[in-house]
This record gives sequence, structure tokens and C-alpha cells, in this order.
Amino acid sequence: MGLDMPATSIFTSALATAHFLQQQRPNGSAYVVGEAGLTTALHDIGYVLTEHAPEYVVLGKTLSLSFERLSTALRLVASGSCFLATNPDVTGPSDQGAVLACGAVAAMITAATGAHAYFIGKPNPLMMRSALRQLGVHSEETVMIGDRMDTDMIAGIESGMQTILW
Repeated sequence: MGLDMPATSIFTSALATAHFLQQQRPNGSAYVVGEAGLTTALHDIGYVLTEHAPEYVVLGKTLSLSFERLSTALRLVASGSCFLATNPDVTGPSDQGAVLACGAVAAMITAATGAHAYFIGKPNPLMMRSALRQLGVHSEETVMIGDRMDTDMIAGIESGMQTILW
């Protein structure tokens, strides 16, 4: 994007999810369907990533979703693991055009189990409050940059931030 800023000035839905889990159940366990950003964030807070009776099933962005991993997530949610997802976006961008995103995958698990995911990321105000606290800034001196009106811009505007639709 051409912005010169340290990585410590960026707060993602993966980090918000890790922050939420650390507050809810420190040193817990989770089964994760997601990329390295999410698994690293959970490792960093001391979470054990397992498919054996985890407290949570955590769904995040993934471009390599397998039927096997999705079926495992479905079985774990059906057997009582709490169901979390990083964001409600049903599609996301790729070089080839739109791809299925976290919200669409969560909808499949919901359809099969009846369990609804709790979405930690935008536009959930929890993410914005967590980000402001973590970064040690006030909303009036923070910019929300995003590519979606329905999540990114709503989250920024409702949190009192300047927004940039990218």
C-alpha cells in the first residue's frame, strides 16, 4: 500500500481473536482452520493447537481449505467446542477474482451443526476497542484502512476513527 509503518502499528482480526481468547481462557486449546497469521497469534499467547477435544474451533482466512479440515471443524463444533471466526466476510479478493472467505465457510458449519460462530473481527466493536488499547492510541488519532464498506468502514466510523477505503 506504500505506507511506511512498523508491523507493531497494525492490528489484525487474527490478533484480535488471540486477544479475545487470552482473556476468555488463558493457555487454552483450539482447532484452527486458518493461515499462519492466526496460528502464530494463538501460539504466541500459549494456546495448544489440537484436534483432540479443544475448547474452541477457530476459523480464519484460508486459501487452502480442505474438506477434511472442514469436516473435523464441523465434528468438533457439533460435539461442543465453542465456535469462533475472525471475520464475517463471505468473499475476499484474489488475483483470479473473488474467493470464498471466512463468513461463507462459517455458514457451512452453521448449516450443518446449528451452531453460530462468534465473529471477533470487524465490524465487531470488540476488535476496535482491543486494537486501540493494544496500540495505546485514541480513536481520534487512528486511521482504519480497509477495502470493504460493510465491515471495515463501518467498524472505523462507528469507533470514531478516520477511514480510508482502499
